[in-house]
Amino acid sequence: MFAFAHRIRCALAMRFSTRLLTGTTFALLLLTATRSFAHDVGAEMANVAAMFLSALTPEQRATATFEFKSEERFNWHFIPRARKGLAIRDMTLTQQELAQILIQTPLSHRGYFKAATIMTLDQVLSEMENHAPRRDPGQYSISIFGTPGKDPWGWRVEGHHLSLNFTIGAGDVAVTPSFMGSNPAEVRSGPRAGLRVLAREEDLAHTLMESLTEHQRALAIYTTNTPREIITGNNRRATALQPVGISAAELDAKQRETFMELLREFVFRYRDELAAADWKKIATAGPDKLHFAWAGGLAAGEGHYYRIQGPTFLMEYDQTQDHANHIHTVWRDLENDFGEDLLRQHYEEVPHGK
Repeated sequence: MFAFAHRIRCALAMRFSTRLLTGTTFALLLLTATRSFAHDVGAEMANVAAMFLSALTPEQRATATFEFKSEERFNWHFIPRARKGLAIRDMTLTQQELAQILIQTPLSHRGYFKAATIMTLDQVLSEMENHAPRRDPGQYSISIFGTPGKDPWGWRVEGHHLSLNFTIGAGDVAVTPSFMGSNPAEVRSGPRAGLRVLAREEDLAHTLMESLTEHQRALAIYTTNTPREIITGNNRRATALQPVGISAAELDAKQRETFMELLREFVFRYRDELAAADWKKIATAGPDKLHFAWAGGLAAGEGHYYRIQGPTFLMEYDQTQDHANHIHTVWRDLENDFGEDLLRQHYEEVPHGK
């Protein structure tokens, strides 16, 4: 799988080398290269997903596809485990290229960098752990739910420390649950030493905490004990947690700017066309209803946890495992996880019996 990890790293520098691409894949790259002029991301994903499926054998297609109403759509997790769907290691080079194009279609440049680099970290772990079989950068699976382009439908890319879930329908796209993690949080040896995939999620939160007055910090820190994991785990349903911590209304202008930039780091992992709608919904809540809560230590290397919560969303960050060099982050939409809100709208608009 080293060759696959190497191809992803090359893709981060120049997407994909055209000399390796089939005519079909190259045409898709030309399409995605002009995506800044397009606004229907759902239609783009449907086109790429259909192209991906058309490149599979019947047996592969049977492995990769599920009915939209299948319970498998909700079977998400971020640990290394056996998964359904078609694993990247079981794809041909052309199929892998199409899978990567599907993954990058809804993501911003920063989001795709994070996702693709997270996938290569299993190669780092493999080298650290004497080539343990469970560490495999090809052990990420693509699952398609329903028929691309026929509302509603969805898809997922998932593996160790990555679970991106998309639901498309009613002219809208839902992007949660959205999980990204990093182990190690910082690569400390070897040719990739110094790599920190989720650096901004960590650094912006520390910058905010360092800027707080003693009184503000007392509000923000709700406990000195750190949870061992994000509190909501891989729960099927997104549920609000106690809105502890400091509200954005209690921050000064500079602190609030840092706070909002931290929020943006989660939301704008996705393309502007997708992120803008979620950002508007989050920002509309008002600063008094947005809370930032911290648990654990403040010094470098100390385990810590934070969460940001508003009326419609929850974001969690946990850095406690492996001597605080292991990060889990998740973004949950309290109204529209797995597209629940857009599906409600879709079925209300479809005539009864259709």
